[in-house]
Amino acid sequence: MLTVVLHLLIVIPCALRILLRRNRQPESRLAWLAVVVSLPFVGALAYLLVGETRVGRKRVARLREVLRTLPRAEDAPGWPHAGSASATPDRYESLFTVGESISGYAVAPGNSARLMADSDTAIDAMVADIDRATGSVHLLFYIWLDDHNGTKMVDALIRAARRGVTCRAMVDDLGSRGMVRSEAWQRMAAAGVMTRVALRVGNPLLRALSGRIDLRNHRKILVIDNRVTYCGSQNCADPAFLPKRRFAPWVDAVMRFEGPVVRQNQHLFASDWQGNGGDDLSALLLAPMPRAEPGFNAQVIATGPTYRASAMPEMFENLIYAARCELFVTTPYYVPDAALQAALCAAANRGVDTTIIFPARNDDFAVGATSRSYYRDLLAAGVKVHEFSPGILHTKSLTLDGEMTLIGSANMDRRSFDLNYENNILLHDRATTALMRQRQGEYLQSSRPILLAEVEAWGLGRRLWNNTLAILGPVL
Repeated sequence: MLTVVLHLLIVIPCALRILLRRNRQPESRLAWLAVVVSLPFVGALAYLLVGETRVGRKRVARLREVLRTLPRAEDAPGWPHAGSASATPDRYESLFTVGESISGYAVAPGNSARLMADSDTAIDAMVADIDRATGSVHLLFYIWLDDHNGTKMVDALIRAARRGVTCRAMVDDLGSRGMVRSEAWQRMAAAGVMTRVALRVGNPLLRALSGRIDLRNHRKILVIDNRVTYCGSQNCADPAFLPKRRFAPWVDAVMRFEGPVVRQNQHLFASDWQGNGGDDLSALLLAPMPRAEPGFNAQVIATGPTYRASAMPEMFENLIYAARCELFVTTPYYVPDAALQAALCAAANRGVDTTIIFPARNDDFAVGATSRSYYRDLLAAGVKVHEFSPGILHTKSLTLDGEMTLIGSANMDRRSFDLNYENNILLHDRATTALMRQRQGEYLQSSRPILLAEVEAWGLGRRLWNNTLAILGPVL
């Protein structure tokens, strides 16, 4: 009897908090209520640890102060006006407006991009650019491994620092915990590379009192000399990705950008750097812009738990609804909210040629099963669902109508929607989109189409497993 009373004394206030919490989807409230009610004491503890998007008041205050005082990318002398580039069609202009409403970066004209051939080529290109650096190198990765490619990056930063280039390197404390504790990290610091660790965990029990441990900085940013930046899905690691080698290779896409969008990525890095205790980078942001060159319109879109709630799914949904002819998506993790799933189905239902590729084997079994619970409705609407077989297709990309591309770090899952800091670049350019669409086509050639009849033939056990885990989707 006493146990029941104690359980009720814990469950009732916890349930009230779940119901009154702001910015929470109804399905998320329901999932957490089920966990708290059905698992005595353990459910309430789980909610305390990972049930709310809490970064911590001090961290939020520090990040907001940095964003308030940091010069905007557009404050730099010589910043080009959007009218100086070829106009974006009216039907796509609103997409850049949505992006600006999320993270404050205006559409920037005069950009160019080069799609890297593969993961190793991307790292080699980054190293070559670092070796040419004369002023500054700024690097941020969620995961940085002390493997072959990771060591190439370490050595490049050390060489740059020793010849007088100002190098700043930052990693996520959880994703790169091995690197932070490695001899390579110490070698960089000894050579003069300034290092920071984002979202330190510290004592897990004490950390849980001030904020969630699993709120992570998932961004992948490299900015060199205020002139070149890289954006994509790739961490600083080999495609073999040793911590999860049985799922290898990890297949990523990265673009190398030049133009004003570089300054926006510089601002994003600066906000993370200073928000985690780094030195002031205002002078770099206020450096005069290079002479404007012809190029396409692009925009950095940054999201995270201290940005507007549900910003990333909102961006995805606006892109999907903007498609008129073709929509092509690749994402390794698919745990959508109801609005995103409905948007994809609506695209196919209105006649848009809609294709999405998932990995055949997911490194997270729960996410893989949850993703498959959505297959039937996607297929019934006419979405072409494929599964990529040769490893983990880790590329996060979206192309629409052969004109617009979104590339970056954000997945179509709840972590990217609510918990992770993400960075993406949205661009309007037929030539660059054609290259990304060609790469997506190459992925398609290594993928197997999933047919509606196949999904409807799945046994009771498999459907029960997928759908049960999907109920927990809002807490994954």
